Amino acid sequence: MIIQNFDDLATTDKKKDCLEILEAGLQAANPENIIPKYVTPKEIKIDGKIINIEKYSNIYSVAFGKAGDSMTRALNAIVPIKSGIIVIPKGSKSIIKGKKFQIFNSRHPNPDKTSVKAAKEVMKFVQNKRPNELIIFLVSGGGSSLLAMPDEITLEDKIHVTNVLLKSGASIQEFNCIRKHLSKIKGGKLVENMKCQGVSLVMSDVEGDDLSSIASGTTYMDNTTYADALEIIDKYKIRWKMPSEVLKLLEDRMNKGILETPKKNKVENFVIANNNDCLKAMKETAEKKGYTVSTMNIFGDIKEAVTKILKKISEDNKTCILFGGETTVKVLGKGMGGRNQELVLRLLKNTQKLKKIVIASIGTDGIDGNSLFAGAITENIKIDLNTMKEFLKNSDSGRFFQKQKGNIITNATHTNLMDIGVILR
Repeated sequence: MIIQNFDDLATTDKKKDCLEILEAGLQAANPENIIPKYVTPKEIKIDGKIINIEKYSNIYSVAFGKAGDSMTRALNAIVPIKSGIIVIPKGSKSIIKGKKFQIFNSRHPNPDKTSVKAAKEVMKFVQNKRPNELIIFLVSGGGSSLLAMPDEITLEDKIHVTNVLLKSGASIQEFNCIRKHLSKIKGGKLVENMKCQGVSLVMSDVEGDDLSSIASGTTYMDNTTYADALEIIDKYKIRWKMPSEVLKLLEDRMNKGILETPKKNKVENFVIANNNDCLKAMKETAEKKGYTVSTMNIFGDIKEAVTKILKKISEDNKTCILFGGETTVKVLGKGMGGRNQELVLRLLKNTQKLKKIVIASIGTDGIDGNSLFAGAITENIKIDLNTMKEFLKNSDSGRFFQKQKGNIITNATHTNLMDIGVILR
């Protein structure tokens, strides 16, 4: 069971059903249930393509992202990997050990000195491999901050930019466009000059499985420019918050038209799992329990996502709405919480007059915002409107659900396929 406080939260039949549906989504996101679908000891078979891996003299792995260790463990159980590197978030204890893997724990969502050290080691590792060798890259969300190689700016400047963007309401694509143009490793730069062969297996944590955005497209290519990065800064009116060195670098390079990110693909990148895999498993579980299921994707502003979900709520009994994706939240206060807990709180606030329903939402990575929780579950019980507004005003949804005993705990799940949620009637 991935949901650790399942028994404490399953206080009614409906809540139990809801948690079991969420659990099915989390299990579907486990790399050990994903990688064997595509990889055998002889070949990687995906999207109608077959890569014969037997012909290479040595096979290596480079994994970065929240699922780095679990993806490596799943691959290593099938393929004889000679050696590899794993880069995962601090506080996430690697589930694979052994001398052949060098493991780094860097910070997320902000890079740190370990992120820089890991990036240098990965770059060196990749560039030292020979033409008859193969590197299997295992990429998952979170990789952007775990590997950091600031380009002519300081790490402090990079952290400052990250903090500004995290609070700006920018989408992950916009966020990563700026990160790629301040980095020596992202946007395909990691693989640009490598001599060996490579293939990238990717777990998607972005809308539309945009390979240039997942982990900032480290093994892909990049079709954005320095001009795009500056446009995003102006769109969110954050120019005044940006370090002058960062603006100077972006403007100088835009004007000179040099040192752009690679615009061509060097290695093949394949998406092996996304949020819809979670929703599919959840739908099967809900239908087995006798629910009539409707599924939806939610992205963008959290208030708009709430409006979209509310329109779907049916008057009929035994109905289930499943939603998946990733909303954006403008952080207003100094509270504790994240977009999943805030989503549940906003839905709770807007369903006070409806018949009894159960509402839940979690991040598949197990960490929601700046809290230690994956998300929250609640019934639409009567709560004072002003109380809820106050918690929302302080971006304090985590503490609200602590009082309600509704926080869902999974700890780091060693995977990352965005967010999943359920509404049951």
